[in-house]
Amino acid sequence: MTWGVEMRDTFLALSPPFLGEEEINEVTDTLRVGWITTGPKVRRFEDELAHFVGAPSALALNSCTAALHVGLAALGIGHGDAVITTPMTFCSTVHVIEQVGARPILVDVEPDTLNIDPNKIENVIKSQIRHSESRIRALLPVHLYGHPCDMDSIADIAKRYGLRVIEDAAHALPAKYRGRFVGTIGDLTAFSFYSTKNLTTGEGGMLTGSPELLEEARIWSLHGMSGDAWKRYSAEGSWYYEVIRPGFKYNMSDIPAAIGIAQLRKLMQFWGRRREIAERYNKAFSEYEELQIPANRAGVEHAWHLYVVRLNLSLLTISRNQFIEELRIRNIGASVHFIPIHLHPYYRDKYNYKPNDFPVAFDQYQRIFSLPLHPAMSDPDVEDVIEAVTEVIRTHRR
Repeated sequence: MTWGVEMRDTFLALSPPFLGEEEINEVTDTLRVGWITTGPKVRRFEDELAHFVGAPSALALNSCTAALHVGLAALGIGHGDAVITTPMTFCSTVHVIEQVGARPILVDVEPDTLNIDPNKIENVIKSQIRHSESRIRALLPVHLYGHPCDMDSIADIAKRYGLRVIEDAAHALPAKYRGRFVGTIGDLTAFSFYSTKNLTTGEGGMLTGSPELLEEARIWSLHGMSGDAWKRYSAEGSWYYEVIRPGFKYNMSDIPAAIGIAQLRKLMQFWGRRREIAERYNKAFSEYEELQIPANRAGVEHAWHLYVVRLNLSLLTISRNQFIEELRIRNIGASVHFIPIHLHPYYRDKYNYKPNDFPVAFDQYQRIFSLPLHPAMSDPDVEDVIEAVTEVIRTHRR
């Protein structure tokens, strides 16, 4: 124990998975049936997720990264093309653009939500047109932390310039925008079921969209073959297949799908608890001018995947990094989401980015950190986080 500092007996993790007997039973059933690769549980999970969000169709994959990758491939995006996205995201959002041979074009973010700023997208498009640079084919907005982007503005821009929209909704299940679930707005939407997400399969993802686009994505997702294992090896299937695309190996198997089926039944219960914790944080932290609580605009339902606060550093004697360390000393987990893309050496060096090329993202990055938020948290856990954060503030005020 650190002298003079009150702290918990155990470390409170940022966002561990929350699993129960329902998940165990679904996996056990899968093992007893014996079909453990892509099969009936995957199809069921796809159908139930599509029904839940109101999407016409869904494709289960082994990650959100895979969903974004095959989504771009299905849209025919490749060499000579460009895709507009945000610097404030996890690296995989931009990696997949590079991996299809296209060029990522970054657009700075809104100061409140930290989502891509639609007011800046059009200026970038016009600049690209004037300079006859890479042909912009798509917009890739990221619903950061679970707060939906301004999709009306993004859809309007896409329509006027003939662009496709593929949404990174890794954080955004079950977020809503103007009464519609995220997953039903753009041409394609990619979800993540990583272990920290609101719904987890351990590793996994889903792509939603039209049946036509998803059929193309499905081919790309499994070696470019015309028939998957379920079609080839079930009683109704045929051994014959043809390779019609230079595809990938991105299919989900029935074991993670079984976990997802059980998790989907609990999703709204999980979300309700996340929202409750976020509201308690908001009430407690809004009293401190040293903290800026997360944005939550009218007309949206926040998924509350992450609870990200911002420090008003001019009112404190410590940095963001030191603040996180003070929380760690008190056995409270915290992290930063995310280091902006243009600061990472690969992208910085390839595109000659400078920190202030995206001034809002760079400035806000230095202030942000994420606090524990998951449905397994007890009321005492929540109070421990509030007490730790406010104690650090009181101790390090200017």
